[in-house]
Amino acid sequence: MRHTVSPETLVLPSGLALSYVDGQLALSGDERQYGKPLSVDFAAGKAAHRRQFGGGRGQLVAKACGLAKGITPNVVDATAGLGRDAFVLASLGANVLLIERVAAIAALLQDGLARAAKTDTTAEIALRMTLRHGDAADQLAALVESAAFAPEVIHLDPMFPHREKSALVKKEMRLFRELAGDDDDAPRLLEAALDVATHRVVVKRPRKAPPIDGPAPQHTLEGKTSRYDLYVHRSLARR
Repeated sequence: MRHTVSPETLVLPSGLALSYVDGQLALSGDERQYGKPLSVDFAAGKAAHRRQFGGGRGQLVAKACGLAKGITPNVVDATAGLGRDAFVLASLGANVLLIERVAAIAALLQDGLARAAKTDTTAEIALRMTLRHGDAADQLAALVESAAFAPEVIHLDPMFPHREKSALVKKEMRLFRELAGDDDDAPRLLEAALDVATHRVVVKRPRKAPPIDGPAPQHTLEGKTSRYDLYVHRSLARR
């Protein structure tokens, strides 16, 4: 099981390329179809704004994952994507294991984390973030074990049902679909997460979408456009 990704060895779909743009590894294609080149930057832009002004532990993802006064669980983000939720959780003090199955996206994360580790404002946060490249639906237990990580909370954000309205997000999702294909293994992913998580599994869904096929969630937390379905094994302890 490889823990790092070599961007130069990746085979990408026709029309997509990985290259360095302004010192950042970026994934690019036809801008009319996919939008601007995609890269991971935890130290600036939206990530920095959310870290400073996002609402701290009052954010929906933090509440869903159980971050509260005196409670800061270890979180596995088993569908890491571009690491946005993982970075929020790590900035709030949680140790986060990021698992990403698409090699090109894992390469972007790897590059973003390496740069964050060298930036004063994000170095401490980056230390709390560990990346593994692999398919969580098939290898979740092995990936968690390889990182020697205690999987108290597992966060899932399956891609397939999202219907965001903005053209920018649609182009970004088009790029993800080009790389990942149809993401139809959510029930298997939930089953694996329920087996591995020691305390809870949280699943991000569009607000009006049905729960993932499988056991019914015990709780839900709703936001304006999305909600979290919570599957709770036991309460998180203060420490």
